[in-house]
Amino acid sequence: MSLKQFVGAVTLSSALVAPALADNHLHTSTVFSDQNKNSETRVIFVPEDQNISFSNWSSAVNNAVSRAAAIEEFTGKAAQLTSVVAPEGTQANHLLLAGVGNPAEMSRFEAEKLGAAIAAALNSESETVVFDTRLIGNPGLAAEISARAAHGIDLRNYRFDRYQSEPEARPQTTYHWLVNSPDSAEKHYQASRAIAEGVFVARDITALPGSDGYPKAIVELAQEAMKDLDIEITVVTPEQVEKMGMGLLHSVSQGSQHGSYLLAAHYKGSNDDPVALVGKGNTFDTGGYNLKTSSSSIVRMQTDKAGAGAVIGTVMALAAQKAPVNVVAVAPLSHNLISGSATLPGDVVKAGDGTLVEIVNTDAEGRLILGDGNWYANDTYQPRAIANIATLTGSKVRALGNEYGALFASDKGLRDSIIKAGETTGEKVWEMPLDAYEGIIDSSLADIRNIGSPGVQAGAAFLKHFAGDTPWVHVDMAGDAMVSSATGIHPAGPTGYGVRLLTEWVLQLD
Repeated sequence: MSLKQFVGAVTLSSALVAPALADNHLHTSTVFSDQNKNSETRVIFVPEDQNISFSNWSSAVNNAVSRAAAIEEFTGKAAQLTSVVAPEGTQANHLLLAGVGNPAEMSRFEAEKLGAAIAAALNSESETVVFDTRLIGNPGLAAEISARAAHGIDLRNYRFDRYQSEPEARPQTTYHWLVNSPDSAEKHYQASRAIAEGVFVARDITALPGSDGYPKAIVELAQEAMKDLDIEITVVTPEQVEKMGMGLLHSVSQGSQHGSYLLAAHYKGSNDDPVALVGKGNTFDTGGYNLKTSSSSIVRMQTDKAGAGAVIGTVMALAAQKAPVNVVAVAPLSHNLISGSATLPGDVVKAGDGTLVEIVNTDAEGRLILGDGNWYANDTYQPRAIANIATLTGSKVRALGNEYGALFASDKGLRDSIIKAGETTGEKVWEMPLDAYEGIIDSSLADIRNIGSPGVQAGAAFLKHFAGDTPWVHVDMAGDAMVSSATGIHPAGPTGYGVRLLTEWVLQLD
């Protein structure tokens, strides 16, 4: 039986029993209208140095609000927020003034961050909040800024609270956006909402603790999340992983009662050759026999599946938008534990493409599963490009911290496009060199080994080997998968990093 026939035999349409998603994520609603509405709280978007004045307010009310803004030194500078007590006649008890600077110069990410900041500043018990954008003179710009800010609000309002016995009540607010072009705002927002749902699923996947978020559980969660979308799901079970010769993927779970799976989610919105997104799904990483000895490190190792969450969420976002693209997410899923059957340092394992790999360090496991993931993507889908995304190396954090993902690319066009996508979405990447490191993963025992120095380049070189001749990019997102406290568009916890970056990237590819 050929590989395609074999894989086709395990394409699943029947649903497995799936863990519940995070209670539909949001309890809020968003409405765009050109009709005004009364509410206790009103947010006014104010361009820089513009007089705050509305025809439906009396001159006394306009003067009182302008004076309150002046006292607070509010000028409308981008991202500036000022709260004032609303004078009688403003149809509200509380006014929040939100600066948008020069609306024509406000970037997409700046608008999203502004929305997130407003969400953090608002009383979560408010039933209705009116956002008044009438001071932005260009209706098209007002619609775009409104939709982007609404997206930022959604991202900040996400909660993962299933493990809390008495979770804090989620916001149940209706956000009423007063805009002159409501249809345009709604169109922009629906595209963003599709992305938000992809981010939420990526966050769910990342947040699941290791004993609940094992490989099969992630397969089930993904199936449930994608069941209403035009996505073909293929699941390769542990027995089939071994039978198909994906020895690298198989080896990482040898010490666990949970075997390795591989999930492929294919959305075919065009007849172009597909783009393959291959994300690391190590559902918990003890390090294996090269055991992680830092308690602060190992306790966060459920985040090692954030790359898989990113590619699954990206395909969901594109399918929900009905985007005219052909894209497949490939998520190799493993569970790196220790037992009498676990892979030992020094073992030699055969990859799906026949490469013999010396496992020098069992804690360099992510590149192993991605290696077989790249081979599977190439062999099954013949993609025009492969993108890897992974929490791959501690070296990346030491080199770049958490402000940038480390980027490697074999193709200038792919490199330039993903850098641009990062600038647009705020999930920025910084290119790292690779061409000067030939031989970095050579082995005297086998064909190659799974470590080298410097570490971030060694991981990338390993992945590039298994991408073969297919144009390839890799984003090392180590350190970007989780935040300890709420910041920007992220509540405390998993970020869903990569969904917004890869969605924008795929949409902009030629």
